[in-house]
Amino acid sequence: MTPQSEEYSTVSDWRARRDLNPGFPVCLDLRLRRPTNISNIEKLLADFESFCLIDRQLSDRTVYGHVRHIKRFLNFLRKHPNHNIVQNIRNYLAKFRDMSPCTYANQLKSLKVFFRDFLGLEDLVRTFKFPQRPFKIKTVPSKNDLQEFYRSLKTTRDKALFMTYATSGRRETEVLSLQIEDVDFGKRMIAPNNGYINRTKRCWYSFFNEEAAEVLEKYLASRNDSDPRLFLLIRRKAIKIFQGASEDSRIKLRIKDLRDWFCCQMGELGVQDRYIDAFCGRVPKSILARHYTDYSPERLKRIYDRANLKVLS
Repeated sequence: MTPQSEEYSTVSDWRARRDLNPGFPVCLDLRLRRPTNISNIEKLLADFESFCLIDRQLSDRTVYGHVRHIKRFLNFLRKHPNHNIVQNIRNYLAKFRDMSPCTYANQLKSLKVFFRDFLGLEDLVRTFKFPQRPFKIKTVPSKNDLQEFYRSLKTTRDKALFMTYATSGRRETEVLSLQIEDVDFGKRMIAPNNGYINRTKRCWYSFFNEEAAEVLEKYLASRNDSDPRLFLLIRRKAIKIFQGASEDSRIKLRIKDLRDWFCCQMGELGVQDRYIDAFCGRVPKSILARHYTDYSPERLKRIYDRANLKVLS
């Protein structure tokens, strides 16, 4: 069961309702380094989940992915018993060898967290290396593509969602987790909030342009509810909105493509990389950006407004 198979609003909702199948018969004998039958697989996965959350301080979505991958691996052990755990890991990873490097890397990452960090058995996964990810030249949609796609969106809500992504540089889940009170419409500013808790990434101040402000105000005026959320959508629904508009406009566009477009467009408009990183919530990389740059809301807004980012004109 995954968040995509049911209508979960948050990963915490998944955690509260998940079924880890306590009757699952296979786990690991940590002393003998081999599969053995035990009855409390639920406790093992619950302890691993707690370890990821508390010890490693990982985000809910990352924790969900690790637990799901390890449960899949343990299920593989049940179907393909082998006394050699290293060979079990090798056989399991072989299933992902012909898939994308990212898919393989995600599986291996979870196995390393489970064996090396959680169980303290680093030698079992020490020889497994992450695949090299070939460099791919990124193709960013043009402004004309964005405008054509925007015209295919059917509701004011969908257009407001599109414009918020395109002009703020915010991540997919960050926008969907925004509360109305997180948005300062007078300053056209999105402030860091507690609704989106991600321990591995940063939330800086970001902004949206006049075009986005106009459609956001129309969208909010059309609502007659008291829900504090800015967008009453879950991730799955937002993805479907973009898929539908892609089919209607014949322009393939994902939510992440708008973040890429924002970064490229702001660079063309003369905004320095460290400020683009701040708008997008990325951790500063250089010493200058990390320790000697002013990231106050006032300065960031001046830089954003000076760029004069436009989508629809």
